[in-house]
Amino acid sequence: MPTDRRSRAVSEARRLFSGWGNTAPSSARVVELDDLDATSAAIKRADRYGVIARGLGRSYGDAGQNAGGVVVDGTAAHGLISLDLANGLVTARAGTSIDDLIRWLVPLGWFVPVTPGTRTVTIGGAIAADIHGKNHHRTGSWCDHVESFRLLLADGSVLDVRPDRDPEVFWATAAGMGLTGVILDATIQLKSIETSWLSVDTNRAGDLDAVLALMTAGDSGYEYSVAWIDLVAKGRNMGRSVLTRGQFATVDELAAAPHKPHLHFADRELATAPPMPSGLLNHFTVSAFNELWYRKAPQRRKGELQSIGQFFHPLDMLRDWNRIYGPRGFLQWQFVVPFERADVIELAVERLSSAGTASFLAILKLFGEAGPAPLSFPKRGWTLALDLPVTPGLSSLLDELDEVVVEAGGRLYLAKDSRVRPELMPAMYPRIDEWREVKARLDPDGHFQSDLGRRLGLC
Repeated sequence: MPTDRRSRAVSEARRLFSGWGNTAPSSARVVELDDLDATSAAIKRADRYGVIARGLGRSYGDAGQNAGGVVVDGTAAHGLISLDLANGLVTARAGTSIDDLIRWLVPLGWFVPVTPGTRTVTIGGAIAADIHGKNHHRTGSWCDHVESFRLLLADGSVLDVRPDRDPEVFWATAAGMGLTGVILDATIQLKSIETSWLSVDTNRAGDLDAVLALMTAGDSGYEYSVAWIDLVAKGRNMGRSVLTRGQFATVDELAAAPHKPHLHFADRELATAPPMPSGLLNHFTVSAFNELWYRKAPQRRKGELQSIGQFFHPLDMLRDWNRIYGPRGFLQWQFVVPFERADVIELAVERLSSAGTASFLAILKLFGEAGPAPLSFPKRGWTLALDLPVTPGLSSLLDELDEVVVEAGGRLYLAKDSRVRPELMPAMYPRIDEWREVKARLDPDGHFQSDLGRRLGLC
């Protein structure tokens, strides 16, 4: 019997995948999204382990993994389809990265509406996680700026999905972690900018109460805001922070720096992190780093001009920076709680600091109102994100803190998660049954699956 060589190649190609935290790798067969026929065929013949699309692998946990099944490599579907500069609309294929968009569009006077702390996220992944950035309190999350996308379903059909025409499908796919279908491309509303520089104000806060007060009083006056917290500091210095807030500079504001081109993006990686032994990031080394980072920040500075990479994506300057955590890897724990429950932020910082948790990356932001997507993470309140090396006892401590977050009316970010208990899902995401109904309608035979989806009972 004749054999389709493309199909055989797909079935034989196998790779080991892990999230950005380098924990719990799993093996799956691979098909490239660039070949739509092969992708459709792989979905239709998927066995009980199913199919999941994957972008650049920046989900920290197992969202882009599918043990024993098929992973659709979305990065092959890359590039612009159309660009409407008059109205600031771009249509890009799903594997196009935010980095690509920034490099192509900034010289034309446009910027992405939302960017997370890394540019190496695909358009498809941005929709699947409904990513947020430093401006959620002003402009919401990524999918609030998506005009439409095309979605490949398990039966091979392609839906042209729009929030005004197909709201249930649109908002189930937004933050749906790839479990409703494969995103092929999307049209996004961009942000107009006069320059590629940001005017940034910096404040150093001596403790957690001080930074919470600064953000509560002043964040509404800034488009972008983020605070770095020293998670190692204890006593009266517990939660000491460096708060940076700003907005894109105007041409007039750049007049004092004529050597800076108005619209230019050239940020690049400065080095590659070498493989490191586990344990290098310990209480001593992180304490030294945090002390240096805090002391080098000015007590108060206004109007500093920073580049896009310097303000939004400092870690992107170090390629493969996740290696510094060593072979045991790390996890990111990110939660949101209502503003009136700031005590949970204080408790989390106190418990993790007292436990000697070595984290050099602890980020606090302020969220605006929740969006329409049932599984979207942001909601009105405080969000704290922590990178934590895998150490004995960490899981049980986070389990206890998860309970506190849920009791306070909060939830954890699925794109960062690698270990939350599935029984907490209905309390964290009370509209989960709405999402499941749409998932069942779009994918009645359960073709779209992932390690995360099975772990949390989403598929």
